[in-house]
Amino acid sequence: MSDSSGPTDDLGVLAERARGGDKHAMDDLLRLVHPRVLRICRSVLPYSADAEDAAQEALLNIATKIHTYSGRSSFSTWVHSVAANSARSTYRKLKRSAQAAHNPETMERPDPRTTSVIAGTRLDLLEALETLERDRPQMVTPLVLRDVYGLSYEEIAAEVGAPLGTVKSRIHDAREVVRPLLRPKD
Repeated sequence: MSDSSGPTDDLGVLAERARGGDKHAMDDLLRLVHPRVLRICRSVLPYSADAEDAAQEALLNIATKIHTYSGRSSFSTWVHSVAANSARSTYRKLKRSAQAAHNPETMERPDPRTTSVIAGTRLDLLEALETLERDRPQMVTPLVLRDVYGLSYEEIAAEVGAPLGTVKSRIHDAREVVRPLLRPKD
């Protein structure tokens, strides 16, 4: 290998080996991406136990669905998508749990797992993304990858398998839908 190879190159090589069934490569790959996955989940879920649960779900998805990684984008971009989707999925589960538990007759002590969703600093963003997903699901992933994780338009186009112009248009339109939902309520 040349001196120019770096961690991203190593991830790509490990991902290919893991995709081919190499269990040692899969173990190494999961160990290497774990901190990144956890950081992504923590950026969405304020309560660390929730973020850790989402990260574990993401790692499981990476391990079981690595065959779906097509190589169109970098492996780290694919990992971002898997982790972001896992964090959003965990948020939705917690929200449903919080809504079901919010029965004043049966309420004893608040559960910190459900109150973290209610008190979380990213609640407005998650609610806006939920609205966007309900109305225009094809716009969620490009918006999250661009505005939350800062990926380039080119990386996003490769990840979602859409032309660059389509990705830019989806992100623009998604921002138009989400922006009013993020404004402070008076």
